[in-house]
Amino acid sequence: MSTTLSQDTLQKFIFDNAAVRGQFIDISATWREVLARHDYPAPVKKLLGQMVSAAALLSANLKFNGSIIMQIHGDGPVRLLVVECDSDLRLRATAKLAPDAVIAADASLASLLNATGNGRFIITLDPADKVPGQQPYQGIVPLDGEDVATVIENYMLRSEQLDTKLWLATDDTTSRGLLLQKLPDHGGKAGVEPLSADEALETWNRAVMLGGTLKEQEMLETTVDVLMQRLFWEETIRVFEPLTPTFHCNCTREKVGNMLKMLGQAEIDSVVEEQGHVGVNCDFCGQHYDYDKVDVAQLFATDAPVEALLPPADLKQ
Repeated sequence: MSTTLSQDTLQKFIFDNAAVRGQFIDISATWREVLARHDYPAPVKKLLGQMVSAAALLSANLKFNGSIIMQIHGDGPVRLLVVECDSDLRLRATAKLAPDAVIAADASLASLLNATGNGRFIITLDPADKVPGQQPYQGIVPLDGEDVATVIENYMLRSEQLDTKLWLATDDTTSRGLLLQKLPDHGGKAGVEPLSADEALETWNRAVMLGGTLKEQEMLETTVDVLMQRLFWEETIRVFEPLTPTFHCNCTREKVGNMLKMLGQAEIDSVVEEQGHVGVNCDFCGQHYDYDKVDVAQLFATDAPVEALLPPADLKQ
């Protein structure tokens, strides 16, 4: 049975005198907030829950004020998995399935999202304080890997030239993960002789070997502090103050209005003419927004710019 906690924890640590950093995460409370708003088939839950842990782990290493948006665009019964995490570790997540999706209980990532080899993994870095004309950074690669951890590891090596190892575990109540990264040699602390290149590589390989001993059920049933002690009790590591990820959706009526403007006045007017109004549900949190004829007229009467990045939403016609 999974252990449930009321508060999520992300614990950073670094190996002394070796360019290896790591992070453990228990993001189970946030994951349960996501599932409280959605009812996905079990294989979809597993993939999305692993992405929730992975997005927070990657975001915690970013040194900018903004959000990381991690997406898998699929060509199978699952069309989209998306997780967004900002610099305060506030997360939201959602999935989109094909209208006629039939998902087997043992479906793999490849069968769900890469049925014909056209799946794509996308990471977008969206600064919160963009200057005029600045566009978000986006990296897009083929869906290369049998699971979420491998897909991300391959992306980080290919796009960021950064050796990364991930171990992720998710069930209906719990989402946990471990990230290890091999960094460029930092030269050691002042007054302390740094490890040689061979010793640093040996430390990296040993850390990866220790991480590889983790079993999925163990990760689901064991708290972060116990996992860290079990894996690294013989290593010299520095542990930092833990961080607290949370669930948060930043949808607003203004952002939904921008989405409607992107669809175009003719299409929105046709919905209002037929239905008397247009309703939109945020796919992340389920918040409903409703626009009548007057609202739509006011919306298209303004010349405010349309935002480039918007939360996916269901248009209720």
